[in-house]
Amino acid sequence: MVEPVRTVLPRVVIAAPASGHGKTTVATGLMAALGRTGLVVSCHKIGPDYIDPGYHSLATGRPGRNLDAHMVGESRLAPLLLHGAATPVQADIAVIEGVMGLYDGAIGTDGFSSTAHVARVLGAEIILVVDISSASRTIAAMVHGLATFEPGIRIGGVILNKAGSVRHSDEVTRAMAATGIPVIGVLKRDDGISAPSRHLGLIPMAERGEAEFALDLLAAQVAAGVDLDAVRAIAGRAALVEATPWDPAAEMAALQVYPGAQRPVVAIAGGRAFTFRYPETDELLRAAGLDPVVFDPMTDTELPAGTAGIYLGGGFPEVHAADLAGNAHMRENLLAAINSGMPTVAECAGLLYLCRSLDGTEMVGAVPADGRMSPKLTLSYRQAKAPAMSALAPLGLTVTGHEFHRTIVEPAQSEVPAWVRSDAEMGFALDPADTGRATVHASYLHTHWAGYPQLAAQFACAVKDFAQAQAQAQAETQAHAPIEALPSL
Repeated sequence: MVEPVRTVLPRVVIAAPASGHGKTTVATGLMAALGRTGLVVSCHKIGPDYIDPGYHSLATGRPGRNLDAHMVGESRLAPLLLHGAATPVQADIAVIEGVMGLYDGAIGTDGFSSTAHVARVLGAEIILVVDISSASRTIAAMVHGLATFEPGIRIGGVILNKAGSVRHSDEVTRAMAATGIPVIGVLKRDDGISAPSRHLGLIPMAERGEAEFALDLLAAQVAAGVDLDAVRAIAGRAALVEATPWDPAAEMAALQVYPGAQRPVVAIAGGRAFTFRYPETDELLRAAGLDPVVFDPMTDTELPAGTAGIYLGGGFPEVHAADLAGNAHMRENLLAAINSGMPTVAECAGLLYLCRSLDGTEMVGAVPADGRMSPKLTLSYRQAKAPAMSALAPLGLTVTGHEFHRTIVEPAQSEVPAWVRSDAEMGFALDPADTGRATVHASYLHTHWAGYPQLAAQFACAVKDFAQAQAQAQAETQAHAPIEALPSL
């Protein structure tokens, strides 16, 4: 059992007045620049976003991890931070990127799960990244307002981004003196460190061939423009935290899911089309006695050997629809596995891939629906309840997840939906092999299994049951196989 620890893990939160000020590029650049000084940097993202952690991971060589009070509960924020900072080796400093504007949380919650809320829970000071391209002295007034809006928020320094000239940034710096908050960095407007984006935000790092070169440029620009010693000093002022690091093995043991001698394979969709997955998902699967193996639906023609479960996470199948459709062998392999009753979980991109078609392009066909692009962005936290037992969820389990997509599927749900919300039903709970419970759970809802380890436990048990039934059937087939006649002497 993991014991509570008392630690002054140096940590700092990178925030901004609003989206678009450059906090992702600056946070990623800081992670890379600090790492190039010899520090081991742990990378974290406030909110449910999958894309920014991909940039963080490239900058640090460690999994990018999310800290979202809605998705995992406020009480798990510090445990998950400590777990991430200690895995795979203990970090020297944790850099935590915020979400949206400093005080922006879910609508109607007074900022719950906002950057400010999480920073306060974690006892961390904030470095504010501010785009000054359209103002000068007014920047100081805005920073003053942000620093004094809520008690308990500590802004330790400001990085001025997109400065037009030295004269421009000097004017802002002089005005900032009245706030008592130091300017610890200036980045010019033409530094060339912005990241490309498309319909759901930044392009995932896995799809950018020039990523390594862009990261080197970014690290150099941040190291030249930001006082890294000041960043370390701010991080070192973080409050003492006492918490038990999150432990996937303890979570599974508490739910009486034990590893066992055999480790059935769970095929995990990866590659350029499926880049959205929380690292804790894999860790929970391993702790439950499964062997998560990544496969690429665009290039691999078969599921990994020994597959007894399938996990299709989020990503951009709409961008890669032609390549996914062109790999007919994988689509046929998947459909046969799913129709055999193999436990399958599909979130958002996974749902679209399992549909009959996506924008008219043929997909797997395991889900009786068709997907298409929509002009409307769906972005919201959702509270949902499982209306039936499935390969993912026990009957009646209520979870908080999130939706993030510009597509729709028609019909939107099966006769037995995957989830029921207060205002709608959503997703597909299917039993193609007539096993008596839904073996396919497909919906738009993204869930963080660290917040709901029951999901990992339910899926692990379904996969183990399937693997055991397959092994038993194979043994019976061999036992009843005809014995070949012995050759005559």
